[in-house]
Amino acid sequence: MIQAARAVILRTAAKSILLSMATAGVVLLGGCAGMSRERASLAAPQDRDFPNPGSSILRQGTVPTTEALRLMRIGMDKDQVRQLLGPPHFSEGVFGVREWNYLFRLRGSKETEDVVCQYMVRFDGSVRVNGMYWRDPDCALLVEPPPVEAVQAKAAMTPQKLTLSTDSLFGAQGKELKDMPPEGRLRVERLANDIKRNFRRIYYVVVTGHTDRLGSEADKMALSLARADAVSTLLAQQGIDAKVIRVAGMGDRQPLAQCPGTVKTAVLQDCLRTNRRIEIEVVGEE
Repeated sequence: MIQAARAVILRTAAKSILLSMATAGVVLLGGCAGMSRERASLAAPQDRDFPNPGSSILRQGTVPTTEALRLMRIGMDKDQVRQLLGPPHFSEGVFGVREWNYLFRLRGSKETEDVVCQYMVRFDGSVRVNGMYWRDPDCALLVEPPPVEAVQAKAAMTPQKLTLSTDSLFGAQGKELKDMPPEGRLRVERLANDIKRNFRRIYYVVVTGHTDRLGSEADKMALSLARADAVSTLLAQQGIDAKVIRVAGMGDRQPLAQCPGTVKTAVLQDCLRTNRRIEIEVVGEE
């Protein structure tokens, strides 16, 4: 009898172990399936890349503080984003997620109701923020509207646009402030002094990075944005209020020169030189 009971116990234990292994296998397969579909491109999203707002977990969205949105920065990790904005509002999986989407309700003018806006945060291979995007660009103005004086004087003012070659600022590969040689820093510092001298009041400064067409879309967008961010940081260090500086990366979307060829030769790179640039637009009272 004892031997028979022992055999029953062993068979029961074996079945439990097999069942546990099968369950674990289902969980692991589910996780792998999620990873295969969650990887996202870091190129600037098109309208079609944003999810259907009706599929949001929070159908009415949330009302974030404008201060939280203004604190968003390239290079943040997911914990920092979660502290500012909360978890994403769409079912985007668990493992290896490279994109978080939000549905926000932002306060419009006194005469209008709240505006529903979609906001996307994308992460790079190190799971750091690589880009933040609004589906509707007008939503960005609800977060950081220009001063009232700027709106009133806009029609009477012509923005001043200045262009700097990124080859002279960063060299061939540089993209951060620490990569900028002394002569490059000096050019930006002189520009900052000129802006302060020529404008008694600055409403806003837009720093836009551009690249040539060589390389992947993700690399071009990241490079243009990083270089614009480095220049904006140096402008702020030279006394231009960081609150009025806006930064954008355009990649190769607005070329100045059209050059034939697809092979990365010295001749082609020299032809594309004018496309590798930083454009700085200043609006203010002279």
